[in-house]
Amino acid sequence: MPKKFIKRYLPDPHSIKENRALKIFGSILHEPNLWHLNRKSASGAFGIGLFFAFWPVPFQMWLSAATAIPCRVNLPLSVATVWITNPFTMPPIFYGAYLVGSTVLGTKSEAFHFEPTWDWVVSSLSTIGPSFLLGCGICSVVFGLTGYYTLNWLWRFSVRKAWQLRKEKRRQAQQNQQ
Repeated sequence: MPKKFIKRYLPDPHSIKENRALKIFGSILHEPNLWHLNRKSASGAFGIGLFFAFWPVPFQMWLSAATAIPCRVNLPLSVATVWITNPFTMPPIFYGAYLVGSTVLGTKSEAFHFEPTWDWVVSSLSTIGPSFLLGCGICSVVFGLTGYYTLNWLWRFSVRKAWQLRKEKRRQAQQNQQ
């Protein structure tokens, strides 16, 4: 089940190899393991994608791709998973990361008003920055590991269930023949 579900939403490997942004990786993209979808490559890619999804930087997909390539996990899934943090989900996710960081640091959560200016970013680094960055780091590790182990478990569960169904069908077919 996970393999069919994941394959349905992944882009074609040929289109990714031809992507201009990924040309910096050169012929290393022709490594077959980067496109193969199995339990190890899928769970690793999911973990890497979730890890970088919580980094508050504009080039998360490149970081995810650059990590997926030497780890030899599924590249499209790794890059696609980063999009869990998109323009619609970033505010609540990053606010949650800020709350995690302020809880761990034991600081009081400060009310702040976002302004899309460079001055606001620079000034907020000293006030909410430490809590926010620590929370992003904690969430990054926790959700990356949780995603890896959860997908690994789901994959194993799905394969085990498929084997049991096949075994049951064979048993029923043998009973019908007798």
